[in-house]
Amino acid sequence: MLRFTHKTKSQSDNTLTLSYESRQKSRQRVELDNGDEAGLFLERGIILREGDCLATDEGQKVMIKAAKEAVSTVYCDDALQMARACYHLGNRHVALQIAEKFIRFQTDHVLNELCHGLGLEVVSEDAPFEPEPGAYGDYGHMQGHSHGNGNHMHSHSHTHDHDH
Repeated sequence: MLRFTHKTKSQSDNTLTLSYESRQKSRQRVELDNGDEAGLFLERGIILREGDCLATDEGQKVMIKAAKEAVSTVYCDDALQMARACYHLGNRHVALQIAEKFIRFQTDHVLNELCHGLGLEVVSEDAPFEPEPGAYGDYGHMQGHSHGNGNHMHSHSHTHDHDH
């Protein structure tokens, strides 16, 4: 079994397709797209994104792909109407994927009704879900930084324990 332990920027040997929920887990058994089993062992707080590459200590590399999953998508050409929907969904702390002509969230009938109430049409579909990282960043991307030629990335934990 392969043990993927860190992110890299180099070419991949294989791919791993995961749902958004699975891309948030730091410890799990996975099946690569070629059928090989592997273990995923990452620092807590890392959220894997489409196109991220992971590597083993032995140098095997795998690229992350976002799986298609049940989502609700609101397509809209009216920027003000789109901003209102983002505001109301954001007030409910909903993970949102925001693009120029659509917003997307994990399917929830209450949120679908909220959007309908704002005069928007909601389309239920299967599509990759890549939500915004949030105001404080996606720690797996924000805390990582490259050195030198940019061929590798390090992630650092910034938790602080205090005894009181």
